[in-house]
Amino acid sequence: MPELRHNVLTQQWVILATERAKRPEEFVKKNKDKKVIPSFVPTCVFCPGNEKMTPPETYIVPGPSGWQVRVSPNKFAALSYIGERTRKIQGITRTVSGVGIHEVIIETPDHSKTTTLLTDHEVEIVIQTYLNRFNFASADPRVEQVTIFKNHGEAAGTSLEHPHSQMIATPVITEQLRERLTNSLRHYDEFGECIFCRVLDVELKEGVRIVLETPHFVSLVPFASLTPFSMMIMPRRHMACFSEINEAEAADLAHNLRVTLGKLYHGLDNPDFNYVIRTAPRDNTGVKYYHWYVSVIPRLTRLAGFELGSGMFINVSLPEENARFLRDIKVD
Repeated sequence: MPELRHNVLTQQWVILATERAKRPEEFVKKNKDKKVIPSFVPTCVFCPGNEKMTPPETYIVPGPSGWQVRVSPNKFAALSYIGERTRKIQGITRTVSGVGIHEVIIETPDHSKTTTLLTDHEVEIVIQTYLNRFNFASADPRVEQVTIFKNHGEAAGTSLEHPHSQMIATPVITEQLRERLTNSLRHYDEFGECIFCRVLDVELKEGVRIVLETPHFVSLVPFASLTPFSMMIMPRRHMACFSEINEAEAADLAHNLRVTLGKLYHGLDNPDFNYVIRTAPRDNTGVKYYHWYVSVIPRLTRLAGFELGSGMFINVSLPEENARFLRDIKVD
């Protein structure tokens, strides 16, 4: 019998199609023609030595032989760094000038190393770079929302193979984030608790959907997971905004993220995925009702007409089985 589950964090319904559910192993997409990725590609715009092929860097972390992490404005930026934020209302139409910040975070000089193949320290440098760019963008008076994300693989929307992330800072707050902030505040007003803290507490007690526990973070498959193997990496300490993270937590997040992605890499044969830091704006720092986290979404299925037309998702896998499968994957 199929089961409908409600995601209390996103307020979405999910159909768990148990009659056509797949075993976790069935999501492994073996590629017989898998190519070996070299550590350096002469034509790659992100490889060392090709820095002139991108706009001048805005931030850099020195490395043993040049740079370890390099940040550059996106050559094909979605928003313009130059200009003022202006609003225009005419009848039923509204427009805002397209000012903001769009940067590329080149995570390593090694073309072949996706996140899980880096060391904990190397991933920590990436996390600290995220924090630096988040704070830089948040200080811009034209910016309302900062989104940091990674696309890995063609199905996830990446066009360049070299490991990189992106930051886009927009002059408006999206409806998705505003709705989540509002729903979280409504829950806090009614029950006097952070809904995210409550979910984390329940998941830790039940244990069946936990993937990985580290001192400061927990990765888990949500009870009403929208898609197969999608996960949340949640800080144990209540924090509304990513900028509240301390050094010990940043180091632990680096380890948790690397190992969690490693479980996907080894367990599902390096699937395409997205991850995004879902955080309140820095102006909301310290609020008691919201809790930031990292959302990890493997691209194992595609959205179709029902999802697009209803806003409801069909998941052909069981979150509890997905979590058990990933828990058993060993990562060095």
